[in-house]
Amino acid sequence: MSESAPTPTRPALRKEVGLLGVVTLGAGTAIGVSIFTVLQPAAQVAGSGLLLAVGAAALPMVLFAVAYAYLGSAVPVSGASYEWPSRFIHPSVGFLIAWMRIISNVGALTILAMVLVNYLDMVVGLPLKPAMAVLITLIFALNYFGVSIAARAQSLLMILLLVVLAVFVITGAPRTDLARIGDPLAMGPLAVLAAIPLMISLFLGIESAVEIGEEVKDAHRTIPLGIALAVGLTAGVYGLVSFTALGLLGPDRLAASDAPLLVAARTAIGDLAVPLIVGAATFSILKSMNAAAMVFSRSLFAMSRGGDLPSAFSGIHPRFGTPHRAILLGYVLAMTGLLLPSSLIFLLLAVNIATMLKYMACSIAAARVAAVHPELHALSRLSLSRRTVIIVGWSGAVCAAAIAVIGVEADLRPYLLVGGWLVVGVVYWLFRGRMARAAG
Repeated sequence: MSESAPTPTRPALRKEVGLLGVVTLGAGTAIGVSIFTVLQPAAQVAGSGLLLAVGAAALPMVLFAVAYAYLGSAVPVSGASYEWPSRFIHPSVGFLIAWMRIISNVGALTILAMVLVNYLDMVVGLPLKPAMAVLITLIFALNYFGVSIAARAQSLLMILLLVVLAVFVITGAPRTDLARIGDPLAMGPLAVLAAIPLMISLFLGIESAVEIGEEVKDAHRTIPLGIALAVGLTAGVYGLVSFTALGLLGPDRLAASDAPLLVAARTAIGDLAVPLIVGAATFSILKSMNAAAMVFSRSLFAMSRGGDLPSAFSGIHPRFGTPHRAILLGYVLAMTGLLLPSSLIFLLLAVNIATMLKYMACSIAAARVAAVHPELHALSRLSLSRRTVIIVGWSGAVCAAAIAVIGVEADLRPYLLVGGWLVVGVVYWLFRGRMARAAG
Protein backbone atom coordinates (compact mmCIF):
# COMPACT_ATOMS: atom_id res chain seq x y z
CA MET A 1 0.00 0.00 0.00
CA SER A 2 1.25 3.48 -0.78
CA GLU A 3 2.66 5.47 2.14
CA SER A 4 1.65 8.85 0.77
CA ALA A 5 -1.54 10.76 1.39
CA PRO A 6 -4.75 9.31 -0.10
CA THR A 7 -4.76 9.47 -3.88
CA PRO A 8 -7.47 11.13 -5.97
CA THR A 9 -8.72 7.72 -7.08
CA ARG A 10 -10.16 7.15 -3.63
CA PRO A 11 -13.67 8.35 -2.81
CA ALA A 12 -13.37 12.01 -1.83
CA LEU A 13 -14.65 13.14 1.57
CA ARG A 14 -15.58 16.80 1.93
CA LYS A 15 -13.18 19.04 3.85
CA GLU A 16 -15.64 20.85 6.09
CA VAL A 17 -14.08 20.80 9.58
CA GLY A 18 -12.01 23.77 10.75
CA LEU A 19 -9.90 24.49 13.82
CA LEU A 20 -12.89 24.97 16.14
CA GLY A 21 -14.30 21.63 15.04
CA VAL A 22 -10.98 19.87 15.70
CA VAL A 23 -10.69 21.41 19.18
CA THR A 24 -14.28 20.65 20.17
CA LEU A 25 -14.12 17.13 18.76
CA GLY A 26 -11.03 16.29 20.81
CA ALA A 27 -11.96 18.13 24.01
CA GLY A 28 -15.60 17.17 23.53
CA THR A 29 -14.68 13.48 23.46
CA ALA A 30 -12.43 13.76 26.51
CA ILE A 31 -14.67 16.01 28.64
CA GLY A 32 -17.44 13.47 28.92
CA VAL A 33 -18.91 11.03 31.37
CA SER A 34 -15.67 10.64 33.40
CA ILE A 35 -15.90 14.06 35.06
CA PHE A 36 -19.24 13.01 36.56
CA THR A 37 -18.05 9.60 37.79
CA VAL A 38 -14.31 9.52 38.48
CA LEU A 39 -13.95 12.09 41.29
CA GLN A 40 -15.50 9.81 43.92
CA PRO A 41 -13.22 6.75 43.44
CA ALA A 42 -10.19 9.01 42.94
CA ALA A 43 -10.92 10.75 46.25
CA GLN A 44 -11.30 7.35 47.93
CA VAL A 45 -7.87 6.29 46.68
CA ALA A 46 -5.85 9.51 46.95
CA GLY A 47 -7.90 12.04 48.93
CA SER A 48 -6.87 15.56 47.96
CA GLY A 49 -4.04 13.97 46.01
CA LEU A 50 -6.50 13.56 43.14
CA LEU A 51 -5.47 17.09 42.09
CA LEU A 52 -1.91 15.86 41.59
CA ALA A 53 -3.22 12.71 39.90
CA VAL A 54 -5.00 14.85 37.28
CA GLY A 55 -1.70 16.39 36.28
CA ALA A 56 0.17 13.09 36.41
CA ALA A 57 -2.47 11.38 34.28
CA ALA A 58 -2.07 14.05 31.64
CA LEU A 59 1.60 13.16 31.12
CA PRO A 60 1.16 9.89 29.15
CA MET A 61 -1.69 11.57 27.26
CA VAL A 62 0.77 14.28 26.20
CA LEU A 63 2.96 11.55 24.69
CA PHE A 64 0.00 10.08 22.82
CA ALA A 65 -1.18 13.52 21.73
CA VAL A 66 2.26 14.42 20.33
CA ALA A 67 2.41 11.15 18.37
CA TYR A 68 -1.08 11.72 16.96
CA ALA A 69 -0.46 15.38 16.19
CA TYR A 70 2.74 14.46 14.38
CA LEU A 71 1.11 11.78 12.23
CA GLY A 72 -2.03 13.86 11.76
CA SER A 73 0.08 16.67 10.36
CA ALA A 74 2.33 14.48 8.18
CA VAL A 75 -0.25 11.95 6.96
CA PRO A 76 -3.82 13.22 7.47
CA VAL A 77 -6.26 10.45 6.63
CA SER A 78 -9.72 9.39 7.79
CA GLY A 79 -9.75 6.24 9.91
CA ALA A 80 -6.21 7.12 10.98
CA SER A 81 -5.90 4.58 13.79
CA TYR A 82 -6.44 1.87 11.18
CA GLU A 83 -4.52 3.45 8.31
CA TRP A 84 -1.30 4.38 10.13
CA PRO A 85 -0.53 0.96 11.71
CA SER A 86 -1.50 -0.71 8.42
CA ARG A 87 0.92 1.42 6.40
CA PHE A 88 3.82 1.82 8.78
CA ILE A 89 3.85 -1.38 10.88
CA HIS A 90 1.95 -4.15 9.04
CA PRO A 91 -1.52 -4.47 7.47
CA SER A 92 -2.46 -7.13 10.01
CA VAL A 93 -1.71 -4.74 12.90
CA GLY A 94 -3.95 -2.05 11.46
CA PHE A 95 -6.72 -4.56 10.90
CA LEU A 96 -6.53 -6.05 14.40
CA ILE A 97 -6.43 -2.63 16.08
CA ALA A 98 -9.51 -1.54 14.12
CA TRP A 99 -11.16 -4.91 14.72
CA MET A 100 -10.78 -4.64 18.51
CA ARG A 101 -11.92 -1.04 18.42
CA ILE A 102 -15.30 -2.27 17.24
CA ILE A 103 -15.81 -3.59 20.76
CA SER A 104 -14.40 -0.43 22.35
CA ASN A 105 -16.62 1.85 20.27
CA VAL A 106 -19.73 -0.21 20.95
CA GLY A 107 -18.82 -0.25 24.65
CA ALA A 108 -18.22 3.51 24.74
CA LEU A 109 -21.55 4.31 23.10
CA THR A 110 -23.31 1.90 25.47
CA ILE A 111 -21.73 3.54 28.52
CA LEU A 112 -22.58 7.03 27.37
CA ALA A 113 -26.18 6.21 26.50
CA MET A 114 -26.71 4.35 29.79
CA VAL A 115 -25.25 7.10 31.98
CA LEU A 116 -27.20 9.81 30.16
CA VAL A 117 -30.50 7.96 30.59
CA ASN A 118 -29.71 7.50 34.29
CA TYR A 119 -29.10 11.25 34.69
CA LEU A 120 -32.26 12.17 32.78
CA ASP A 121 -34.15 9.71 34.96
CA MET A 122 -33.54 12.10 37.88
CA VAL A 123 -35.87 14.56 36.15
CA VAL A 124 -38.29 12.36 34.22
CA GLY A 125 -38.76 8.59 34.41
CA LEU A 126 -37.38 6.78 31.35
CA PRO A 127 -37.21 3.08 30.42
CA LEU A 128 -33.48 2.33 30.23
CA LYS A 129 -32.99 0.23 27.08
CA PRO A 130 -35.64 1.88 24.86
CA ALA A 131 -34.33 5.35 25.76
CA MET A 132 -30.75 4.22 25.02
CA ALA A 133 -31.90 2.95 21.61
CA VAL A 134 -33.52 6.30 20.79
CA LEU A 135 -30.37 8.23 21.75
CA ILE A 136 -28.11 6.00 19.64
CA THR A 137 -30.50 6.36 16.68
CA LEU A 138 -30.55 10.17 16.91
CA ILE A 139 -26.77 10.45 17.13
CA PHE A 140 -26.11 8.28 14.08
CA ALA A 141 -28.83 10.09 12.12
CA LEU A 142 -27.05 13.38 12.86
CA ASN A 143 -23.80 11.96 11.48
CA TYR A 144 -25.52 10.54 8.40
CA PHE A 145 -26.59 13.96 7.13
CA GLY A 146 -23.16 15.58 7.09
CA VAL A 147 -19.91 15.92 9.01
CA SER A 148 -20.32 19.69 9.10
CA ILE A 149 -23.69 19.28 10.86
CA ALA A 150 -22.17 16.86 13.35
CA ALA A 151 -19.17 19.15 13.90
CA ARG A 152 -21.41 22.19 14.46
CA ALA A 153 -23.51 20.20 16.92
CA GLN A 154 -20.28 19.18 18.67
CA SER A 155 -19.17 22.80 18.94
CA LEU A 156 -22.57 23.95 20.24
CA LEU A 157 -22.77 21.19 22.87
CA MET A 158 -19.19 21.93 23.92
CA ILE A 159 -19.96 25.62 24.39
CA LEU A 160 -23.09 24.82 26.43
CA LEU A 161 -21.14 22.42 28.64
CA LEU A 162 -18.35 24.95 29.26
CA VAL A 163 -20.94 27.58 30.18
CA VAL A 164 -22.56 25.26 32.71
CA LEU A 165 -19.22 24.17 34.22
CA ALA A 166 -18.17 27.84 34.36
CA VAL A 167 -21.31 28.61 36.37
CA PHE A 168 -20.38 25.77 38.74
CA VAL A 169 -16.82 27.08 39.19
CA ILE A 170 -17.81 30.77 39.47
CA THR A 171 -20.57 30.15 42.02
CA GLY A 172 -18.52 27.59 43.94
CA ALA A 173 -15.17 29.39 44.05
CA PRO A 174 -16.21 31.99 46.69
CA ARG A 175 -17.25 29.15 48.99
CA THR A 176 -14.10 27.03 48.59
CA ASP A 177 -11.80 26.58 51.56
CA LEU A 178 -8.11 25.66 51.15
CA ALA A 179 -8.12 24.18 54.65
CA ARG A 180 -10.94 21.87 53.57
CA ILE A 181 -8.82 20.62 50.67
CA GLY A 182 -5.91 19.80 52.94
CA ASP A 183 -2.53 18.35 52.00
CA PRO A 184 -2.50 16.67 48.54
CA LEU A 185 0.21 14.30 49.82
CA ALA A 186 -1.56 13.43 53.08
CA MET A 187 -2.17 9.85 51.90
CA GLY A 188 1.33 9.54 50.44
CA PRO A 189 2.77 9.64 46.93
CA LEU A 190 1.85 5.99 46.31
CA ALA A 191 -1.81 6.89 46.71
CA VAL A 192 -1.44 9.58 44.05
CA LEU A 193 0.15 7.05 41.71
CA ALA A 194 -2.65 4.56 42.40
CA ALA A 195 -5.22 7.15 41.31
CA ILE A 196 -3.57 7.77 37.93
CA PRO A 197 -5.24 4.82 36.13
CA LEU A 198 -8.60 6.26 37.20
CA MET A 199 -7.80 9.82 36.22
CA ILE A 200 -6.38 8.93 32.82
CA SER A 201 -9.91 8.11 31.68
CA LEU A 202 -10.53 11.87 31.81
CA PHE A 203 -8.32 12.40 28.76
CA LEU A 204 -9.18 9.45 26.52
CA GLY A 205 -10.23 10.52 23.03
CA ILE A 206 -8.31 13.80 23.01
CA GLU A 207 -6.89 12.83 19.61
CA SER A 208 -10.26 12.05 17.99
CA ALA A 209 -9.94 14.63 15.20
CA VAL A 210 -7.26 12.59 13.43
CA GLU A 211 -9.91 10.01 12.58
CA ILE A 212 -11.56 12.47 10.19
CA GLY A 213 -8.27 13.80 8.81
CA GLU A 214 -9.44 13.91 5.19
CA GLU A 215 -12.41 16.06 6.23
CA VAL A 216 -10.29 18.72 7.98
CA LYS A 217 -9.37 21.97 6.24
CA ASP A 218 -5.60 22.49 6.00
CA ALA A 219 -5.12 19.31 8.05
CA HIS A 220 -1.30 19.55 8.17
CA ARG A 221 -1.61 22.70 10.29
CA THR A 222 -5.07 22.41 11.82
CA ILE A 223 -4.78 18.94 13.38
CA PRO A 224 -1.64 19.46 15.53
CA LEU A 225 -2.76 22.94 16.60
CA GLY A 226 -6.25 21.67 17.41
CA ILE A 227 -4.93 18.73 19.46
CA ALA A 228 -2.64 21.04 21.46
CA LEU A 229 -5.51 23.42 22.21
CA ALA A 230 -7.79 20.49 23.12
CA VAL A 231 -5.25 19.12 25.62
CA GLY A 232 -4.85 22.52 27.25
CA LEU A 233 -8.60 23.15 27.40
CA THR A 234 -9.32 19.69 28.85
CA ALA A 235 -6.62 19.93 31.53
CA GLY A 236 -7.79 23.42 32.50
CA VAL A 237 -11.43 22.42 32.80
CA TYR A 238 -10.68 19.32 34.85
CA GLY A 239 -8.28 21.17 37.13
CA LEU A 240 -10.80 23.95 37.91
CA VAL A 241 -13.75 21.59 38.39
CA SER A 242 -11.77 19.20 40.63
CA PHE A 243 -10.35 22.06 42.72
CA THR A 244 -13.81 23.61 43.19
CA ALA A 245 -15.44 20.31 44.13
CA LEU A 246 -12.70 19.57 46.66
CA GLY A 247 -12.85 23.07 48.07
CA LEU A 248 -16.61 22.79 48.59
CA LEU A 249 -16.76 19.26 50.05
CA GLY A 250 -13.30 18.17 51.12
CA PRO A 251 -11.88 14.74 50.22
CA ASP A 252 -13.95 12.74 52.72
CA ARG A 253 -17.36 14.02 51.55
CA LEU A 254 -16.25 13.79 47.93
CA ALA A 255 -15.27 10.15 48.42
CA ALA A 256 -18.59 9.34 50.10
CA SER A 257 -20.83 10.81 47.39
CA ASP A 258 -22.30 8.86 44.46
CA ALA A 259 -22.89 12.15 42.60
CA PRO A 260 -20.01 14.39 43.77
CA LEU A 261 -20.58 17.27 41.36
CA LEU A 262 -24.26 17.38 42.21
CA VAL A 263 -23.56 17.46 45.96
CA ALA A 264 -20.88 20.12 45.47
CA ALA A 265 -23.20 22.26 43.33
CA ARG A 266 -25.95 21.98 45.93
CA THR A 267 -23.50 23.34 48.52
CA ALA A 268 -22.93 26.38 46.32
CA ILE A 269 -26.33 27.15 44.76
CA GLY A 270 -28.92 24.95 46.47
CA ASP A 271 -31.83 23.47 44.51
CA LEU A 272 -30.67 24.97 41.22
CA ALA A 273 -27.91 22.37 41.30
CA VAL A 274 -30.15 19.59 39.93
CA PRO A 275 -31.00 21.23 36.59
CA LEU A 276 -27.47 22.66 36.37
CA ILE A 277 -25.63 19.34 36.77
CA VAL A 278 -28.20 17.27 34.88
CA GLY A 279 -27.94 19.81 32.07
CA ALA A 280 -24.15 19.62 32.15
CA ALA A 281 -24.26 15.83 32.06
CA THR A 282 -26.69 15.91 29.14
CA PHE A 283 -24.56 18.31 27.06
CA SER A 284 -21.37 16.47 27.94
CA ILE A 285 -22.57 12.96 27.15
CA LEU A 286 -24.43 13.93 23.97
CA LYS A 287 -21.31 15.51 22.51
CA SER A 288 -19.21 12.50 23.54
CA MET A 289 -21.72 10.20 21.84
CA ASN A 290 -21.61 12.38 18.74
CA ALA A 291 -17.81 12.24 18.63
CA ALA A 292 -17.77 8.47 19.27
CA ALA A 293 -20.23 7.83 16.44
CA MET A 294 -18.19 10.05 14.09
CA VAL A 295 -14.93 8.25 14.88
CA PHE A 296 -16.50 4.76 14.83
CA SER A 297 -18.03 5.18 11.39
CA ARG A 298 -14.78 6.57 9.91
CA SER A 299 -12.87 3.58 11.27
CA LEU A 300 -15.31 1.22 9.56
CA PHE A 301 -15.07 3.32 6.39
CA ALA A 302 -11.27 3.05 6.41
CA MET A 303 -11.41 -0.73 6.93
CA SER A 304 -13.80 -1.08 4.01
CA ARG A 305 -11.75 1.19 1.77
CA GLY A 306 -8.65 -0.80 2.69
CA GLY A 307 -10.30 -4.09 1.75
CA ASP A 308 -10.62 -5.52 5.26
CA LEU A 309 -14.42 -5.17 5.22
CA PRO A 310 -16.71 -5.50 2.20
CA SER A 311 -16.11 -2.64 -0.23
CA ALA A 312 -19.82 -1.75 -0.21
CA PHE A 313 -19.28 0.02 3.13
CA SER A 314 -16.81 2.49 1.57
CA GLY A 315 -19.56 4.28 -0.33
CA ILE A 316 -19.94 8.05 0.06
CA HIS A 317 -23.34 9.72 -0.07
CA PRO A 318 -23.62 11.79 -3.28
CA ARG A 319 -25.44 14.64 -1.53
CA PHE A 320 -24.16 14.72 2.06
CA GLY A 321 -20.57 13.65 1.35
CA THR A 322 -20.56 11.26 4.32
CA PRO A 323 -19.56 7.58 4.48
CA HIS A 324 -23.24 6.77 4.88
CA ARG A 325 -22.98 2.99 4.58
CA ALA A 326 -20.23 2.82 7.20
CA ILE A 327 -22.41 5.02 9.42
CA LEU A 328 -25.32 2.60 9.01
CA LEU A 329 -23.03 -0.35 9.82
CA GLY A 330 -21.77 1.48 12.91
CA TYR A 331 -25.37 2.11 13.96
CA VAL A 332 -26.27 -1.58 13.70
CA LEU A 333 -23.17 -2.56 15.69
CA ALA A 334 -23.85 0.13 18.30
CA MET A 335 -27.34 -1.21 18.86
CA THR A 336 -25.85 -4.60 19.80
CA GLY A 337 -24.36 -2.86 22.82
CA LEU A 338 -27.81 -3.02 24.39
CA LEU A 339 -27.07 -6.74 24.88
CA LEU A 340 -23.82 -6.18 26.84
CA PRO A 341 -23.63 -6.34 30.67
CA SER A 342 -24.65 -3.10 32.39
CA SER A 343 -21.59 -3.07 34.68
CA LEU A 344 -19.66 0.20 34.28
CA ILE A 345 -16.41 -1.41 35.41
CA PHE A 346 -16.80 -4.15 32.79
CA LEU A 347 -17.59 -1.69 30.01
CA LEU A 348 -14.93 0.86 30.99
CA LEU A 349 -12.19 -1.78 31.07
CA ALA A 350 -13.26 -3.22 27.71
CA VAL A 351 -13.03 0.25 26.21
CA ASN A 352 -9.73 1.04 27.94
CA ILE A 353 -7.92 -2.14 26.82
CA ALA A 354 -8.62 -1.60 23.13
CA THR A 355 -7.93 2.13 23.41
CA MET A 356 -4.50 1.58 24.94
CA LEU A 357 -3.62 -0.96 22.25
CA LYS A 358 -4.63 1.65 19.66
CA TYR A 359 -2.42 4.27 21.34
CA MET A 360 0.46 1.79 21.46
CA ALA A 361 0.20 0.94 17.75
CA CYS A 362 -0.09 4.57 16.63
CA SER A 363 2.82 5.62 18.86
CA ILE A 364 4.97 2.92 17.23
CA ALA A 365 3.75 4.08 13.80
CA ALA A 366 4.90 7.64 14.63
CA ALA A 367 8.34 6.35 15.63
CA ARG A 368 8.51 4.31 12.41
CA VAL A 369 7.62 7.28 10.21
CA ALA A 370 10.32 9.42 11.83
CA ALA A 371 12.91 6.65 11.57
CA VAL A 372 12.18 5.25 8.10
CA HIS A 373 10.29 7.90 6.10
CA PRO A 374 12.13 11.24 6.11
CA GLU A 375 10.01 12.43 3.17
CA LEU A 376 6.85 12.11 5.32
CA HIS A 377 8.55 13.59 8.37
CA ALA A 378 9.28 16.67 6.28
CA LEU A 379 5.54 17.18 5.71
CA SER A 380 4.79 17.58 9.42
CA ARG A 381 4.25 21.13 10.66
CA LEU A 382 5.51 20.18 14.14
CA SER A 383 8.99 21.51 14.87
CA LEU A 384 10.28 18.20 16.22
CA SER A 385 13.43 16.37 15.24
CA ARG A 386 13.21 12.80 14.03
CA ARG A 387 15.04 11.63 17.16
CA THR A 388 12.53 13.40 19.41
CA VAL A 389 9.58 11.79 17.62
CA ILE A 390 11.20 8.35 17.92
CA ILE A 391 11.70 8.80 21.67
CA VAL A 392 8.15 10.12 22.16
CA GLY A 393 6.66 7.29 20.07
CA TRP A 394 8.36 4.45 21.89
CA SER A 395 7.78 6.06 25.30
CA GLY A 396 4.08 6.35 24.48
CA ALA A 397 3.98 2.70 23.40
CA VAL A 398 5.49 1.55 26.72
CA CYS A 399 3.05 3.70 28.73
CA ALA A 400 0.07 2.38 26.78
CA ALA A 401 1.10 -1.24 27.29
CA ALA A 402 1.51 -0.70 31.03
CA ILE A 403 -1.86 1.04 31.39
CA ALA A 404 -3.61 -1.70 29.38
CA VAL A 405 -2.76 -4.42 31.92
CA ILE A 406 -3.37 -2.45 35.12
CA GLY A 407 -7.07 -3.33 35.35
CA VAL A 408 -6.73 -7.11 35.09
CA GLU A 409 -7.26 -7.58 38.84
CA ALA A 410 -10.41 -5.46 38.86
CA ASP A 411 -12.36 -7.64 36.42
CA LEU A 412 -11.01 -10.43 34.23
CA ARG A 413 -14.12 -10.65 32.01
CA PRO A 414 -13.30 -7.67 29.75
CA TYR A 415 -9.91 -9.20 29.01
CA LEU A 416 -11.58 -12.45 28.07
CA LEU A 417 -14.06 -10.60 25.86
CA VAL A 418 -11.36 -8.58 24.08
CA GLY A 419 -9.13 -11.67 23.82
CA GLY A 420 -11.95 -13.73 22.33
CA TRP A 421 -12.77 -10.97 19.84
CA LEU A 422 -9.06 -10.84 18.94
CA VAL A 423 -9.06 -14.57 18.19
CA VAL A 424 -12.11 -14.14 15.94
CA GLY A 425 -10.30 -11.30 14.18
CA VAL A 426 -7.16 -13.39 13.60
CA VAL A 427 -9.24 -16.23 12.15
CA TYR A 428 -11.08 -13.76 9.88
CA TRP A 429 -7.78 -12.18 8.74
CA LEU A 430 -6.26 -15.58 7.89
CA PHE A 431 -9.42 -16.77 6.12
CA ARG A 432 -9.64 -13.54 4.16
CA GLY A 433 -6.00 -13.87 3.11
CA ARG A 434 -6.50 -17.46 2.00
CA MET A 435 -9.56 -16.52 -0.04
CA ALA A 436 -7.64 -13.64 -1.68
CA ARG A 437 -4.78 -15.96 -2.62
CA ALA A 438 -7.20 -18.52 -4.01
CA ALA A 439 -8.95 -15.86 -6.09
CA GLY A 440 -5.60 -14.64 -7.40
